[in-house]
Amino acid sequence: MVGTTTGNGLPKGFRSAEQGWPELHRIPHPPHRLPLLGDVLGASRRTPLQDSLRHARQLGPIFRRRAFNREFVFVWGADLTADMADESRFAKHVGLGVANLRPVAGDGLFTAYNHEPNWQLAHDVLAPGFSREAMAGYHPMMLDVADRLMAHWDRELAAGRSVDVPGDMTKLTLETIARTGFGHDFGSFERDRPHPFVTAMVGTLTYAQRLNSVPAPSLLRRSARRNEADIAYLNRTVDDLVRARTANGPGDGDLLDRMLETAHPETGERLSAQNVRRQVITFLVAGHETTSGALSFALHYLSRHPDVAARARDEVDRVWGDAEAPAYDQVARLRYVRRILDESLRLWPTAPAFAREAREDTVLGGVHPMRRGAWALVLTAMLHRDPQVWGADAGRFDPDRFEAGAVRTRPPHTFKPFGTGARACIGRQFALHEATLVLGLLLRRYEFRGDPAYRLRVTERLTLMPEGLRLGLERRATPAPGPPVPSGTAEGAPSDLRCPVHRAAD
Repeated sequence: MVGTTTGNGLPKGFRSAEQGWPELHRIPHPPHRLPLLGDVLGASRRTPLQDSLRHARQLGPIFRRRAFNREFVFVWGADLTADMADESRFAKHVGLGVANLRPVAGDGLFTAYNHEPNWQLAHDVLAPGFSREAMAGYHPMMLDVADRLMAHWDRELAAGRSVDVPGDMTKLTLETIARTGFGHDFGSFERDRPHPFVTAMVGTLTYAQRLNSVPAPSLLRRSARRNEADIAYLNRTVDDLVRARTANGPGDGDLLDRMLETAHPETGERLSAQNVRRQVITFLVAGHETTSGALSFALHYLSRHPDVAARARDEVDRVWGDAEAPAYDQVARLRYVRRILDESLRLWPTAPAFAREAREDTVLGGVHPMRRGAWALVLTAMLHRDPQVWGADAGRFDPDRFEAGAVRTRPPHTFKPFGTGARACIGRQFALHEATLVLGLLLRRYEFRGDPAYRLRVTERLTLMPEGLRLGLERRATPAPGPPVPSGTAEGAPSDLRCPVHRAAD
């Protein structure tokens, strides 16, 4: 395991990825590379991920791009990705935009280097906060926040206005993680503009991505000052939240209580005050940014596929019956709604890539030698479109790709919206339950009307989000009353809402 790193997330002694790839010349790169500048022709500072998807289609399952003095290797072929998922040979690499977030998140769960002890300490302390019992406790608060969203949408509908889907999904998911995890209410639905926390968060994510597109950080001095102010605001917000909890006493055993009160079950260690701040910021940012994007993409596809939406509404009516609010166990019975979410995450995984580094000298796919510490970026958004796995129509939206039988026939490690291995998303179960619940509630209440002139545009700020997506709404007629479907009789196989919470690989 690489134990010492430079400021850009590379092991000491590695000035670029090139030094860790002895036969880098065998890996293709885009044509028309320019001296000093690299592969900049036709590249956009705003859409580096989508540029990489274009190059991936042209260059194949492994390729490289140079930006100024930095060479990056990208992997997306299913076989190569499965190789890099081998936890005995590869580990998470913190680099690119993720390392650029360390000034705000430090050694939080998402941004910690593998050699730093706090990520495993925090993981072990917090993992019980995502158990089935804990999730059932969060469910009523998720329902309450969803009710606030629908009240807001009802007001927009009454006024004859369309709804701002990404903006409202961001409000929903921020309030959900803030309330369930930290007992805090940002009052997002009572604001005409995004909460300043969201503005500061978007600023830090955007700045982190921009750092990868310039030859030197000094070229972003004005942006750097703004980023420092954004980080200071995030820190103050979280410090106030923690201070209030400390003054008022424990909450209901939420994530913040665990951070402040729980010792490691084996070592007795506790999280330091600084690490508590970093973990809270990590959960508030990562806990809502990716889920809001997933919900937004799903709603876009539902508006474009009325047949899919109708089938999903039938399932919601059948499974939930006329219950005013679904019980916790009823959410996982929405098999088809979950498939819609998975298919949306396949086409546009809101965390569109993850990096892996070699634990020791190895050979990737039996072809490409890698030295210890060499790393590559797994391009999840292209892995999910690999025609050898998903078929010639891999770009088409089709939730039945996630029918249980189809899932069983696919090779492992071909669907990776939550990363891989021991450092995969600790909040996967939380995100999937929240998103499935919200989609079910919205489908039961509304018909969605998309603008026929709208063409999907994707905003990149490390995570992905539909740009400018607005939907018209129409209230559904109340479905005929009926009892909910008993457990185990809903369509398809049980939904996998598990989250990897131990050291073992997934």
